[in-house]
Amino acid sequence: MSQQENSVWNLINDLNSKKGITEVVINGPKTVFVERGGHFIQLNVNLSKADIYKFIDEIAEFNKKRCNHDVPILDGNLPDGSRVNIIHEPFALNCPAITIRKYLKTVTSFDQSPEAFGLNEKWVEFFKALVGARLNIIVSGGTGVGKTTFLNLLLAELSPQERIVTIEDTIELSINYPNVVRLEAGSKLVQSKTVISIRDLVKNTLRMRPDRIIIGEIRGEELFDLLQAMNTGHDGSMSSVHANNPGECLSRLETLFLLAGYDVPHHVVRRQISSAIDFIVQLGRNREGKRIITSIAEITGMESDAILMQTIASLDENEVLTSRGIVPKNMKKLNHMGALPLNFFN
Repeated sequence: MSQQENSVWNLINDLNSKKGITEVVINGPKTVFVERGGHFIQLNVNLSKADIYKFIDEIAEFNKKRCNHDVPILDGNLPDGSRVNIIHEPFALNCPAITIRKYLKTVTSFDQSPEAFGLNEKWVEFFKALVGARLNIIVSGGTGVGKTTFLNLLLAELSPQERIVTIEDTIELSINYPNVVRLEAGSKLVQSKTVISIRDLVKNTLRMRPDRIIIGEIRGEELFDLLQAMNTGHDGSMSSVHANNPGECLSRLETLFLLAGYDVPHHVVRRQISSAIDFIVQLGRNREGKRIITSIAEITGMESDAILMQTIASLDENEVLTSRGIVPKNMKKLNHMGALPLNFFN
């Protein structure tokens, strides 16, 4: 792609050299914003519609997709791994709308980013133990709070000896081990009408002998198949869900389960969820707009028709993640397989 010939590319390259920018949105030639610290700031730039359309054509070509009046929505990536969403005219009024979620290269592992998400050494040790103990984790959070970034931190703790299969609708997860298969849903050939859904890929993954299954974000009926996998030997699997708190996360999981089309009682759905998922990690933002972990909840089982959940950690009055003094149900596993000291929560 000829980035020097395109002022949109020049703008993006310039923004890449600046720290703290997490989003770039182009609403029109003169309405370009960046997000920094949870707030949008308008830039003093003047693009042309010709440059914007040229940028869209190059991104569509790079992702082997189309984006025009007939195929007006594109989800894809930039060459640096950043995620891009485009909505074409006439569905976006006057000018295509472009949203770029920046790929944070600086957050690569817990060891190299020890204070990411407001964590201290104690909680870094805990999350490493969660991965080592092969517990099933759901990362919950709203838009733009870093669910994918946090999943990448967890993935960096996996053993290179494990066989990992990742499934996404747009490639964002970063994992550099040799025995990894990365699957991407959608239509991958410009002229092809074949569309492979995330659920299709999850079903096929069960035949690929994975040790762990990682889904970038659960949005639909694929949850049913992921829960079956978690309940039948694929321990240590992970995904993320769009929800504002752990309770809302459970409600959303229940709804997504029912999208699979199975007419089953609610208590059966909840039993599947409670037996498959071990921990929910909730992400949010603090008062300064920084991405943080706001709580850690453990699923402990069922009572009557309700899923039982206990909060292991939450924010104190200073917005610091603090233990609630509750020893997790999975403590022996965290100790035996994750090397977490038995007195960790004392």
